[in-house]
Amino acid sequence: MSQGTVIAARRTDGLFGWFERNKEVGPLFVRLWVGFHLIYGVQDNIFSWARMMEFREFLAQFGFPFPIVSAHVSVYAQFICGVLYILGLFTRQAAVVMIINFIVALGMVHVGDPYPRAALAFAMLAGSLFLLFHGPGRVSVDERRK
Repeated sequence: MSQGTVIAARRTDGLFGWFERNKEVGPLFVRLWVGFHLIYGVQDNIFSWARMMEFREFLAQFGFPFPIVSAHVSVYAQFICGVLYILGLFTRQAAVVMIINFIVALGMVHVGDPYPRAALAFAMLAGSLFLLFHGPGRVSVDERRK
C-alpha cells in the first residue's frame, strides 16, 4: 500500500469512521420517519368515525371488498405498525404487514398515478423492505430482547 493510499484511508476513517462504527443507529432514523408517517396518516381515521367513513367510501370506489372491514384493517394495521416501528418492537413482523399493505395500495389505488402521487406509498414500501431485510438496528426493543 502506498503512502498516499494510507493517508486517504486515514482521512476516510477520520471523516466517516464514526458513522461506520455506529451504523446500527441508522435504522432508528428510518423507523422514526416511517413510523411517524404511518401514525400521522391514519390517526384522523382512528379518532373520527366520519373520517373512517370517508376512507371506507374511498376504498369502495376502488373496488375493495368489504370496504368498511378493509378500512379498519388498513388503518389499524398502519397505526399499530407505526408504533411498533418507533419502538423497534416486532419490527420485521410489522414490516411484512406494511409491505403487504402498500403493495395492495399501489396495485389497487395508485396504478396509473403519476409518480408524485404514488411516491409516499413507494417510500413506505421501501422503508418497510429496508426494515424487513436489515432489522431494527441496535437502538430498539427487539435488540434488547435478544
